[in-house]
Amino acid sequence: MLRDLLHERLSGYVPRLLTLDYPEAGVLVPVTENRDNPEIVFTLRSSNLSTHRGQVSFPGGRRDREDESLAQTALRETHEEIGLPPEKVELIGPLSQVMSLHQILVTPYVGVIPGDHPLTANPAEIESIFRVPVSFFLEDRRERTDALSFMNNTFYVPCYRWDRFQIWGLSAVVLVDFLNAVYDAGIDLLEPARKG
Repeated sequence: MLRDLLHERLSGYVPRLLTLDYPEAGVLVPVTENRDNPEIVFTLRSSNLSTHRGQVSFPGGRRDREDESLAQTALRETHEEIGLPPEKVELIGPLSQVMSLHQILVTPYVGVIPGDHPLTANPAEIESIFRVPVSFFLEDRRERTDALSFMNNTFYVPCYRWDRFQIWGLSAVVLVDFLNAVYDAGIDLLEPARKG
């Protein structure tokens, strides 16, 4: 079963932590529990937002003072953005931290969600909700590779296109971490993409 695979693979995974003193955010990497073809849920952020407007992202956001943990932040924000109650999410574990362009330290959490639970976009924050089969990403049919600089390193980050949506940047970095940790995808962000 999917949750068994996720528990097994992520229990031995050691997330990379960034020792940086920046505002924090928690995001959820929601994976549907369809056994044969699990999907990852993404959001398209509203074009009215002040940061990352019109970009594909995982549900989540900035930590509030009242949040006891970043995992709670991810669950609270996911509920606010796409209407998924925290009790419908089985949190598996964290992935490596990433830094956004707006200098926010983001901690992603993998969670299993029901494949049939209705999701509703909060129009103040989210324009669209869409799902992509994990199998699509494992084929690594990237549209392009972006060279992104961070802390004196260059990372070669895939950009994937699904329908009208582009999955790139921070969301793609988190996605690749998930694919490598759980499925041994072998996508190396430190090497330019192999020519097809």
